[in-house]
Amino acid sequence: MKELLQYYVDWGEPLQKMDGFDDCIAGVVERIGQKPIICYDRNKLIYKMVKDGMTHEEAVEYFEYNQLGAWVGEHTPCFLITEPQ
Repeated sequence: MKELLQYYVDWGEPLQKMDGFDDCIAGVVERIGQKPIICYDRNKLIYKMVKDGMTHEEAVEYFEYNQLGAWVGEHTPCFLITEPQ
């Protein structure tokens, strides 16, 4: 995944990463007329937070408020849902 992210950086495309969640990156999303953005696997994010000591409910609440609910500009990451939680 590092190589993929570096590819975009080398081409001058800044990608907004969430600290501590590199292992939850699903890939990069490209959209017509918009900058590429990092896509995170939602279930991996929640699993990681639970593994790090949160309850499942706390992890979901943290995700919804602090990650999904955050807008940091045009490079704001997106989130992929691969299966129901």
